[in-house]
Amino acid sequence: MIKKLQLRKTTSVVIATLALIMTTSCKKQETPPPNIIVFLVDDMGWQDTSVPFWQKETPLNKKYHTPAMEQLADQGMVFTQAYACNVCSPTRVSFLTGMNAARHRVTNWTLRYNQSTDSKDDLIDFPQWNINGLSPVDSIPRTVVATTLPEVLGNNGYYTIHCGKAHFGAISTPGENPLNLGFDVNIAGHAAGAPASYQGLENYGNDENGKPLKVWSVPGLEKYHGQDINLSDALTREAILAMDTALTNDQPFFLYMAHYAVHTPIQPDHRYYQKYKEAGLPEVEARYASLLEGMDTSLGDILKYLNQKGIADNTVILFMSDNGGLSAHTRAGQRHTHNKPLNSGKGSAYEGGIRVPMIGYWPNNTMAGKRTDKLVIIDDYFPTILEIAGITNTNYIQAIDGVSFASVLKGETSSTERPLFWHYPNKWGASGPGIGTFSAVRQGDFKLIYWYKTRMFELYNLADDISEQNNLAQDQPDVVKALAGVLGHYLREVKALRPLDAKTKQVLPWPDEV
Repeated sequence: MIKKLQLRKTTSVVIATLALIMTTSCKKQETPPPNIIVFLVDDMGWQDTSVPFWQKETPLNKKYHTPAMEQLADQGMVFTQAYACNVCSPTRVSFLTGMNAARHRVTNWTLRYNQSTDSKDDLIDFPQWNINGLSPVDSIPRTVVATTLPEVLGNNGYYTIHCGKAHFGAISTPGENPLNLGFDVNIAGHAAGAPASYQGLENYGNDENGKPLKVWSVPGLEKYHGQDINLSDALTREAILAMDTALTNDQPFFLYMAHYAVHTPIQPDHRYYQKYKEAGLPEVEARYASLLEGMDTSLGDILKYLNQKGIADNTVILFMSDNGGLSAHTRAGQRHTHNKPLNSGKGSAYEGGIRVPMIGYWPNNTMAGKRTDKLVIIDDYFPTILEIAGITNTNYIQAIDGVSFASVLKGETSSTERPLFWHYPNKWGASGPGIGTFSAVRQGDFKLIYWYKTRMFELYNLADDISEQNNLAQDQPDVVKALAGVLGHYLREVKALRPLDAKTKQVLPWPDEV
């Protein structure tokens, strides 16, 4: 009897051991979750690259040198009709939450607690938008509370890295610190949306003791103070160290590489500045081009790192800008022309303000060198990244406006084209074409803009008129009516805020009430 019991025990141990070996073997053979890098550039225009995003190469494509972007475009897919918001904080909050700006109500850029950044207007009063930005808690007034993308990824085993510009929440609120929004690491991110300086020799705007001299002073890079190291390079070095930590921990990583470049102040990246000066560019344009190339070098350094570590085949890269290129001030030459053939630039409802460069690469899924004219918007990143990561057990508290474009990266086609929406019940600080208080919708080739101040419409067929020079509103009233209905219905559905008439204090009408 004792021998039989011993035999049974031995047999059980052997079976259990074999099962464990087989299970372990199967696990080793499974493809690990992909690493995911979102490379977001600040204020980069649609044409600020040697990669053409239009049907043909433009003079601007010949002006700039971005070889790493060319490499990524050759490996992956170029999105020719990708969109963000017209200014920065709304885009960034939409990225982290999957919500359209009309829904999350962080409709303008944020900075100081309880202080609006709207410029004054004699005819319009602006609504009580969420001036304090994104928050992890509901105790902060005028914020949006949501489950963030890095929070979901972190709950599913990802090591989440924030590097660069944050600009999610106002000073002294929890949302100013990316660590409170689901990131495991925060490199140089805080409430401000621009750097005080790009120069390590200027301590990135801090004093000799590392104390900030301005609200824009970049935090947390003291090890590079006093050195001739451009901010873009310093951020890249730190991002690589953070990825090393993830690999050491045997974790998949999510890197949100959010460069401060090419936002003002337009200062030179000394590695590339001289060649653009020698090419005859005006001073500010030589500086701008050098910042762009420095940003591109960062992308190239990260691509090299992925190859050196043997993880390039399991790392997804999504490249985008947060809004159109700056053209209303600071730049040399004629204003509002720096994004041609697109009209206007940052802050504008026109394509120059919202259409942005985008490249996507999903190894073993994206065919090399492909281009797509599929419409995508920043809201779409949230569901796309979760699908790529294979995460289905999501428990987020907000409604998601975005639609995954993972199938587009795979080369799958669909004839359905849902409308895209923009809502800006605010006033930006500059003036120029398309810069005003507006709501807009794009469906198919048509784009309708509604101006709250004048209660007027502009309608463009972008397939025929990418520069938005031929307003069709008078000629095609039926299209205006139909799109105004789509826009008005959506704005009501998400409870969008509207500006008020400054004299009567009455809320201005919805687009379909005009």
